[in-house]
Amino acid sequence: MVAERKDERIGMKIRGFREADAPAATEILRTSPEAAQWTEFGFRELLGWHGVLALVGEEDSKIIGFVVCRQVAVEAEILNLAIHLLRRRNGEGGVLLDAAMKELRIRKVSRLFLEVRESNAPAIAFYMKHGFYKTGSRAGYYHNPEEAATVMERKLTD
Repeated sequence: MVAERKDERIGMKIRGFREADAPAATEILRTSPEAAQWTEFGFRELLGWHGVLALVGEEDSKIIGFVVCRQVAVEAEILNLAIHLLRRRNGEGGVLLDAAMKELRIRKVSRLFLEVRESNAPAIAFYMKHGFYKTGSRAGYYHNPEEAATVMERKLTD
């Protein structure tokens, strides 16, 4: 269980994702067409998966973003990260990502991966700013519209 904490830089509280957060997370995704689209049921189901780390950022008891990762042995993958449309570019995404990486280090993860739409230049720049680098591509990875994914990685050990 991830300890609840408040990030003093931006005043956002970070805590573990709860089943009751699924509607708010689904709503955030509706305004994030570049992110993987999950249903409320999908969010609830993934909370039962082995190795899942799911965090939310909230302010004034409202969910403003989330990150979901899955760990297998000493590697992990970011499955989804999204911030409310009106809260983007204020640092919340970086704070959530940092909190997830901190927890993954505690869990002894040494490498963190993700896929991002090839055309999603803002997301690629965001991840590069946070120490990720491009490692490859997956043709036809995304649908509606069909598009390749850029694969990115970050080492979590010194």
